[in-house]
Amino acid sequence: MRIISGLHKGRKIEPPRNLPVRPTTDMAKEALFNILNHQFYFDELSVLDLFSGTGSISFEFASRSTPQITSVDADYNCIKFISKTAEEFDFEIQVIKSDVFKYLNTCSQKFNVIFADPPYALTLEEFSKIPELVFQQELLEENGLLIIEHAKQTNLSHLPNYSSCRNYGGCVFSFFREQSSP
Repeated sequence: MRIISGLHKGRKIEPPRNLPVRPTTDMAKEALFNILNHQFYFDELSVLDLFSGTGSISFEFASRSTPQITSVDADYNCIKFISKTAEEFDFEIQVIKSDVFKYLNTCSQKFNVIFADPPYALTLEEFSKIPELVFQQELLEENGLLIIEHAKQTNLSHLPNYSSCRNYGGCVFSFFREQSSP
């Protein structure tokens, strides 16, 4: 795994093999950040990384000088790895060990970008709960974006606030925005 761009471009990150994760591929990460680069100034963002796993997405934002990053994962070893790597790279990342759904229910902070990379094996009902909680709790800033990574077999286009999706091999990014009233 490597950092694609920014201050730490090209640096390799070696997560322990025993982490229960499926990291976003470099190709998909690069494509996602190209999309985000056209919509946001990274040095002005607040980012929430849900189901953060290895922290790969958080590290990408940090390498691009994003000032406020929160990573949430339920696995102790993932949290430990993200904290250790963030310290090594001198990244300011708030790392929280929590069940993502419980965290979303109690979170009151707003973010410009919320990225969720849940296990692909979640049920459609569980996937649906992510945007439901984000919009119910009003966790996005104005013009904010929720991105959910999932397998191509999962279709989220029927969910409220769905905007679009992009497909990269076996991985899909579904984008959600607050729909303005007519």
